[in-house]
Amino acid sequence: MLIRRPPELPTREITDESLYLNRRVWLAAAGMAVSALPTSRLWAKTLALGAAQDDKPTSYKDLTTYNNFYEFGTSKDEPARNAGTLRTSPWTISVEGEVKKPAKYDLADLIKGIATVGRTYRHRCVEGWSMVIPWNGIQLKDLIAKLEPTSNAKFVEFTTLMDEKQMPGQRSGVLPWPYVEGLRLDEAMHPLALIATGIYDKPLLNQNGAPLRLVTPWKYGFKGGKSIVRIRFLRTQPATTWNIAAPDEYGFYANVNPAVDHPRWSQARERRIGSLLKQATLPFNGYADQVASLYTGMDLRKNF
Repeated sequence: MLIRRPPELPTREITDESLYLNRRVWLAAAGMAVSALPTSRLWAKTLALGAAQDDKPTSYKDLTTYNNFYEFGTSKDEPARNAGTLRTSPWTISVEGEVKKPAKYDLADLIKGIATVGRTYRHRCVEGWSMVIPWNGIQLKDLIAKLEPTSNAKFVEFTTLMDEKQMPGQRSGVLPWPYVEGLRLDEAMHPLALIATGIYDKPLLNQNGAPLRLVTPWKYGFKGGKSIVRIRFLRTQPATTWNIAAPDEYGFYANVNPAVDHPRWSQARERRIGSLLKQATLPFNGYADQVASLYTGMDLRKNF
């Protein structure tokens, strides 16, 4: 199997943003019947919880035209150009495993009744670049509480849609498809973890992982599974895509640790998209005060 690993620094020029909105799901995710506050005010009001208070958000154009989404191509400009083949409505998510409410859910029904939040988070890519993203969505812990995992559940697995017609990049052998990511249950229950349905108070575009994606800001970007169609609660740690493809480079935990280099480059510094200069990378991407306690006693060099 050919594995094309990401380059150290991106080189392609960005392209014009595409326009694709899934209004029905967005209205549900925006909490029209749940919250009296517009989501723009919501994410402004939640900056205190681990958000990037001192960082300027990355432009909407950059966020929607400079993407990692190998299902639509391995270059940064390809997802925006190629993701129009994805149909995000209707959208069904299968909930399986160690959970009291297994079923196939329509997305709007899955998130119905869960309060929307807005969070502006820093994000660090393993390739050495970073963004600041104003997300809209729901807290993953609230979704998990709604689904009621059993006491046997220790991990949560997220699987991306597998459809070569809609996702032409899956015809390549660049990764073992479908794309799978996972978290320990306590990580998934942390207040910083989100299921995102929008950015900048707008619905996610296809190239950003529409109609829903995982967001864990203290981890490297590959941890954020996109276009999720299955959520599975497990007793044991799931096998995840990049850890299968290149286990010496991409660990299960994927916590941002500038003291542990990637085998082919340093992780000590990063370049914010929109800036020419590099800056120091922070442990846990700057969220150590919130999440470091999850890993007490762990060797974060071995559990990378």
